[in-house]
This record gives sequence, structure tokens and C-alpha cells, in this order.
Amino acid sequence: MPNLLITDDDMHLRKLVRTYGELEGFHCEEADTGIQALEAIQKTDFDIIILDVMMPGSDGFQVLEEIRRASQVPVIMLTARDEEYDKLKGFGLGADDYISKPFSPKELMARVGAVLRRAGKTRAETITFGELAITPASRTVTLCGRKLNLPPKEFDLLLKLSQNERVVLSREKLLQTVWGYNYYGDVRTVDTHIKSLREHLGEYRKLIQTVWGVGYKLEYTEEI
Repeated sequence: MPNLLITDDDMHLRKLVRTYGELEGFHCEEADTGIQALEAIQKTDFDIIILDVMMPGSDGFQVLEEIRRASQVPVIMLTARDEEYDKLKGFGLGADDYISKPFSPKELMARVGAVLRRAGKTRAETITFGELAITPASRTVTLCGRKLNLPPKEFDLLLKLSQNERVVLSREKLLQTVWGYNYYGDVRTVDTHIKSLREHLGEYRKLIQTVWGVGYKLEYTEEI
């Protein structure tokens, strides 16, 4: 499930964009200030960011500058002013697209899809590990040609681990990215779902490795 960060000081606008984003299959997080956005970026690997220009404290331009110092994650900027200067400044700082308020949420999501395609992050790609195939767009998993009927959270766990092959993800990180940043659950929830996921994977259960005291990672070897 791709991660989308929505940064705007207008709560109603954030909720509206989140609703449309989730309908398009995104895991959405929200930030109402530039500082909150930068903190969220430190914790989560976002696939795309929607960033308002006019915010209290650090404005969108300042936040974009900070983002570009460390990442090339796609950024779409929102502005209440349809001024050429703003757009030129944003593009000069590394914005990928611009949309002026008020806007159609459907148009915004179409732009999100277009930017992701240009960035080579299309969600139609199938991830394979030997005889295991994971297709994010259709949310399907096949093993040795047989479809696995995974519960939604187990699919999301498998996808997150597969997108970060050989990277150790803590239980807290998995709770944030799979269950949502505002999910107040026990980290043992992750362990329970990992155990069930391994059972579904059968002979491929060894794909998911426990890193004691930290969390889990997915690593494929020929021996599996």
C-alpha cells in the first residue's frame, strides 16, 4: 500500500483529500504544519507528498527545501493563489506539480497518479520472490501458481516487508505504516499477524525473519 502524506492547515481539506486517497488505495497520513510534516517524513517512507504553500510557521517552500536536502520523493504543492511567481519558485525548489485551490479532489488524485507514473512508481508492478508473486494493484498474492486468500492486514504486512527487502522494520514502524499512525495497539498485534502470515506462506514462511528485540525483515534466498 503506497504512503501519501497530506500537509495542510485546513483540517476539512485534509480529511477530504484523505477520503479520496484511501479510495485510491493509499495509506494516508496528515500533518497540519511544516514541522509535523518533516517529523512524519523522518518516521515513514512516503511515496508522494501533498504540500500546501501557505501554512503557519514554516511555509511549503521552506518545507520543500528541507525535503529536497535528503529525498527526491514526489511533491505536489497546493496554493490558494494562482500566481506564476509561486509556481516558478516551487518548480525551482523541486516541486513535481502544482494545483490551485479550490480544486477537484478527483483531479488532484489524477495528478497524484500521473506524478507517480512519471517517477516510475506505478502500483501495477508485481513483486516476485521465487514462486511467490505479490501484485499491489489487485492486492493479490500467488504461491506456486495458487492464489493465497490473505486477510487485509496480512497482505499489507507482506507488501510492506517486500517493498523493504533486507531492511529491518521495527514493530512500532509496522504499526505506524500498516495500521495507521494513530493506531493505539499493542506491538504484540504485529507478532500475532506475522505468525498467521507465516502459516499462510507455508514453505515460504522463512522469507520473514525475526530480528530479536527489534522487529522483522523479509529476505529471499535460493534455499527457500
